[in-house]
Amino acid sequence: MPSENNFQHDELSRKSPGERLTVADLAEVVPPDSPGWTEAMATCGARLSQAGFACVVFLYGSIHGTDVFGTQRLDEVGGLKRGYSRGVSGLDALLAAMREESNGIPLLPGGFKPPLPDNDATKTLLDEQVGDAGNFTEAYVQEFKQTINKNLTQPITCVRLLWSSEHHHLGRALAAVSLLDELHKLCRRQNLGRGHRILVQSHGQAGLVLALVSNLLCPSPITGRPKLLSILSDYAEQTNQPEVAATVRQIESLLATASLLNGVALDIVTFGMPVRYGWDPSGIGKLLHIVNHRNLRTDGKSWLAKMELPQITMEMPVAWGGDYIQELAVAGSDAIPATESGKAANKRVWEMVEPYDGFERWLECARRAVRFPSEGRCLLVDYKDSTGSTNPRDHYYGHAVYTRRHALLFNTAQIVCAFCEG
Repeated sequence: MPSENNFQHDELSRKSPGERLTVADLAEVVPPDSPGWTEAMATCGARLSQAGFACVVFLYGSIHGTDVFGTQRLDEVGGLKRGYSRGVSGLDALLAAMREESNGIPLLPGGFKPPLPDNDATKTLLDEQVGDAGNFTEAYVQEFKQTINKNLTQPITCVRLLWSSEHHHLGRALAAVSLLDELHKLCRRQNLGRGHRILVQSHGQAGLVLALVSNLLCPSPITGRPKLLSILSDYAEQTNQPEVAATVRQIESLLATASLLNGVALDIVTFGMPVRYGWDPSGIGKLLHIVNHRNLRTDGKSWLAKMELPQITMEMPVAWGGDYIQELAVAGSDAIPATESGKAANKRVWEMVEPYDGFERWLECARRAVRFPSEGRCLLVDYKDSTGSTNPRDHYYGHAVYTRRHALLFNTAQIVCAFCEG
């Protein structure tokens, strides 16, 4: 997407990413408990520090209990969970594999649902329930922090942020404002300025939150920014959330004066992010998208996922082709806000950021099988997580492996290679 993207949706191009694309395998890796692993991480830390990185932020949500495939919206527009086939063989079976009640992904204890608060109790609950499956655990972040800082006199700060996991437009837009507020506080707390860099690693739909952030950070006075912030401010006031309304006003002021990050460059990595919102590269630093992918195509377009019915219903339970949540949670899918005011505000945001509506449009977007947005570097990785198991908790349909402990060094080395010159 262009500079001044102004919240346009990604064009979902099926063309080859060309030089933007790199392919890798998670082959034999150094065991995480070995001295060689620690030294390799320390080397990565030294390169990050030399490149100006002062902080690494891990932004993540919950796969459990959040309608991660977005079938609530599909059911709402698709006819009360019936009559989906419309002449497309295998479509009903695919939707059954996606729905919360039949996809094998557990709910959270006690019916706990989004918005999830970013506090220690919730993070601990997710660590206990989910482990390192699509979840940046406290142990993962601490191990990253300790090893990259092993030989540094000026340690790199590491921050773990849990976003609300509201998988709809309103939830992601509110999360974008909340994240900008956290980044502003971080810059002030650490006295960061021009020459410093912050790296955000984001899993799944947290990447979509950052796509909205990239549009909000556009240095030009785009028309969409005041419009989106006005929608969020109105919603916060209507729902008696004065703190949220105050944060939106503060962020609007800081964006207007280009002082929110105080000249700090914001570099972003996404892991398994569905392709939806367009990115604006003009207000951010470097951008890298990493996707778990195994080529199943026979047409030479190895950078695309394979979306053929009914075959996909046989491949998906063993994550044969890679990350199916990344592939299927595209435009037209979503969770639904719980309140009428939330639904109304969500519709206003939807009209801004995503022109695709209706069940057929979701199917069209899913069948495009696009793995990457139109902006940023692209890395396709075979993470070797398809073991033949049909238990979703072993792979979460290819969406879990990015945050597994055994992939930590590999991911870090790939980020260093992409973001640190020389």
